[in-house]
Amino acid sequence: MKKQRQKHKPAGHRYTTLKQMCNLIPGHMVSNLAKKHGVDARCRTYAPWSHVVSLMYAHFSHALGLNDVCDALQMNAAALSTIRGAVPPSRNNLSHANRVRSADMAEELYWSMMKHLMDTVPGFAKGKVRRGYLRRFSKAIHAMDSTTVQLVANCMDWAKHRRRKAAAKCHLRLDLQSFLPRCAIVDTAKHHDSTKAQALCAGLKSGEIAVFDKAYTKFGHLYELTERGIWWVGRAKDNMQYDVVRTLETTGHKRIIRDEVIEMALEKSKEAYPSELRRVVALVEINGKDVEIVFMTNHMEWSAWTIAELYRCRWDIEVFFKEIKQTLQLSDFLGYSANAVRWQVWTGLLVHLLMRCLAFMHGWGHSFKRLFTVVRAALWRRWDLTALLESYGTAKPPSRIRGAPEQAYLPGFV
Repeated sequence: MKKQRQKHKPAGHRYTTLKQMCNLIPGHMVSNLAKKHGVDARCRTYAPWSHVVSLMYAHFSHALGLNDVCDALQMNAAALSTIRGAVPPSRNNLSHANRVRSADMAEELYWSMMKHLMDTVPGFAKGKVRRGYLRRFSKAIHAMDSTTVQLVANCMDWAKHRRRKAAAKCHLRLDLQSFLPRCAIVDTAKHHDSTKAQALCAGLKSGEIAVFDKAYTKFGHLYELTERGIWWVGRAKDNMQYDVVRTLETTGHKRIIRDEVIEMALEKSKEAYPSELRRVVALVEINGKDVEIVFMTNHMEWSAWTIAELYRCRWDIEVFFKEIKQTLQLSDFLGYSANAVRWQVWTGLLVHLLMRCLAFMHGWGHSFKRLFTVVRAALWRRWDLTALLESYGTAKPPSRIRGAPEQAYLPGFV
C-alpha cells in the first residue's frame, strides 16, 4: 500500500494564530474609540478590547451562542491573556456589553482599520483588479445593493418587517477596484432600498461610476448624481413612461435591440429629472433563456455594449455578499437588541477586512472560503501564519482573492 505523504508542518511561532490576527489592529485604536464613544465609562471588569476580541472569535469559530463563546474563551484563558491582556467574558458580561455599548464604536473601528491598512500595507485596496473589457475605465466603479440578514421574529420586535418575519438589512456600496466596501449602513429590513440611496452615494466623486438595480431608481436622486458629475447605470422600471427624443445606432451588435435617448413623459417625473436619459434594450441569457433587459444611464457617449457590460459587473456585489455570509457568523446572533446585531455585523466585516489584508500580504492564491477555514482550524495553534498559508496546497492557481471570480458573472453577454 502506498504511504500517504504527510503535509509539511508549519514553522512554530511565539504567538497563537488568533493573536497574530488581532495584532493587525493597533493597540491604541480600540481604547481611543472607546473613549470617544463613551464606551469606557460603562466598563468595569470587561474592557472594550476584550469585547472586540470576543466578537471576533465568535466569527472565526462560528460560535452558536453566548455559552459557546464564553466557554471556549474560558478554556483558553491563558492563551487569550497574551492578546494584550484580553479576558474571557461571562455570559452576562458579554450580553450586557452587546446591549448597552454603542455599536457606533464598532462601525468607526471598521473604517479606521481600513484607512490604517491602506496606509501601512503598500498596495492594499488600491490595485486595479477588474479584468477584461472594463479594465479600460480609469475612474472607480461602484456597485450598490443590499442583503437581508434573517433574524428571529419572536425575539426581535424592532426588526419585524412582516407578520412572522424579522430581518436586518445591510446596504452597501462596493468599490469594484478593491472589492471592498466604501459605505455600509446596517438597519432594519422594513425600509426600502431607495431610502438609503442618497446616503450610499454621498461619498462619490465627480467622474466616478455608480451601478445599481431597479430598487435605487429614484429620479430626484438620479438627477442629483448627474448634477454632481457622477455617471450611473441602472435598470429601468417596467411601468416607466417616457417619450423617445431620438434613436441611436446599435453598432450592429446582435444582442443590442434598441438604443434611444428619452425624456420623462409624466409631469412629476419630468420635474424630478428634467434632462435627457439614455435607454438601452439588450438580450441577456438568464437560466439558459434570452430575456430582454432595459438599462438606463445618464452617459450619452458610451456604446450600448459598454452600458450592458457595466451593469453586468454589478454582480460582483452579490459575490461579496455570498462571501461574507458563507464565512462570517451572521446566522446565529449573540444578542436580540438592534445594538447587539450591529455589533456583530460590524465586527464580522472587520474580520473579513483583516482576512482580505492577510490574503494580500501573503499572496494567497485560493478562494477566500479556503483561507477562512485554514485560519479557523489553527486559531489556538502557535504557528507562523506565513508558513501555515504556504504549507497548504501544492498547486498555485491564479489569484482570485483580490476580485470576484470570473464564473460568478452573469452569462449572456457573449
